[in-house]
Amino acid sequence: MNWKRTLTIVPLSAALLMPSATAFADGHSDEEHMENGPTVSTPAADLRATLDQYLSEHAYLAVFTMQKGIDGAEDFDQIAGALQANTEDLTGAIEEVYGEEAAQTFQGMWEDHIGFFVDYVTATAEEDEEGRQEALTQLDGYRADFSSFLEGATEERLEADMLAEGLQMHVNQLVGAFDQYNEGDFDAAYSDVRESINHMYGVSKGLSTAIVDQFDEDFEGSSADTPAADLRSDLNYLFSEHAGLAVVAMQKGIDGAGDFDAAAGALNENTEDLTEAISGVYGEEAGDAFNEQWSEHIDFFVNYVVATAEEDEAGQEEALNNLAGYRDTFSQFLSDATENRLEADALSEGLQMHVDQLVTAFDSYTEGDYETTYENVREAYGHMFGVGQMMSGAITDQFPENFEGDMPSEMPATGLGGTAGAENQWFLYGMVLVLLAAGAAMITRHRRSEQ
Repeated sequence: MNWKRTLTIVPLSAALLMPSATAFADGHSDEEHMENGPTVSTPAADLRATLDQYLSEHAYLAVFTMQKGIDGAEDFDQIAGALQANTEDLTGAIEEVYGEEAAQTFQGMWEDHIGFFVDYVTATAEEDEEGRQEALTQLDGYRADFSSFLEGATEERLEADMLAEGLQMHVNQLVGAFDQYNEGDFDAAYSDVRESINHMYGVSKGLSTAIVDQFDEDFEGSSADTPAADLRSDLNYLFSEHAGLAVVAMQKGIDGAGDFDAAAGALNENTEDLTEAISGVYGEEAGDAFNEQWSEHIDFFVNYVVATAEEDEAGQEEALNNLAGYRDTFSQFLSDATENRLEADALSEGLQMHVDQLVTAFDSYTEGDYETTYENVREAYGHMFGVGQMMSGAITDQFPENFEGDMPSEMPATGLGGTAGAENQWFLYGMVLVLLAAGAAMITRHRRSEQ
């Protein structure tokens, strides 16, 4: 089936970017700095980043909506509403590319598959094994139908069989994370949480590459799968995952939840992956300095949670003051590391947004204002894609020789990241180039070694 396409690209929402997010030192944009070299800011890379955001946020919100559902949590309706808002954003992205008819088809299928996950949670709560199996059967049918839809929409640039395999991974990860959570195996649950989020970046890479190939005239000759775009995507993953896991850890902490240690452990693993990326770019000493400051700011958030639990306003104020100090110190660290390609003042302003979003999401959660909570959760998650764009842009400008050239033009057989072996082949070329100086491809290799 050929879907009529109506617009050219799906840009990131400017409201989600950091203040002056595209501003390098001396007030120049990243495109101006890199007009004669590789850049992370191209129409194709922007499309990929948009899909990175919405698809990974889907996995993040779906996992925790399922947790809230089985727990009978008071904020279930609001987090489910956030998941629905994410669906509408994804639908808008599809409509921009393929038109209203395709978007309506997409939304119906996408909402159905979320409903099947809800059915699985409900059946689990009722100890209805037959209902659980029926939900899995429905998910299997969705997997086949949705794969055929994407194959048709992309004019067979993505293969239905491989798409179905990748979608099965998505189902297995979400169901596995939920079952393990319900059984109290929290470490395994959060391992699957991280894998389910990370997996969606393979989905967005395959889909954006297919769209750019399909409508190449609308993307100004740019590619979604360059080494620079890979770096941006890798940092998008780790920074947004940090925000998402920080929100969860703070909620679990104030609730005294049994899985708090596992949630905090997943957040620490994210810190280690970010540290590895920074070390790969700037060396071990810089990586150690990053780790110390990054871990410290997480501790300040924990202190804020503890003080809130103890109704200690002085302790809350002290934690916020410490976060303000971190903001200035860390901004200067990044400005120095990038040789002033990132301005300390602009960075500090963006970091204050990060602090405000997480603190507001937490405060509103403790006050029972769940609508405000999940508005800020989504803002905090999306905001970090501006951070990833800034940081990857500075690194690419700093080490342009390591980001030259495009990836091979052959479409990946995996479609939506179906098998680890095929994924390795799909990412290999970019990993080799990026590893020379930018090190962020080590993220993907490190995550795979844990699987």
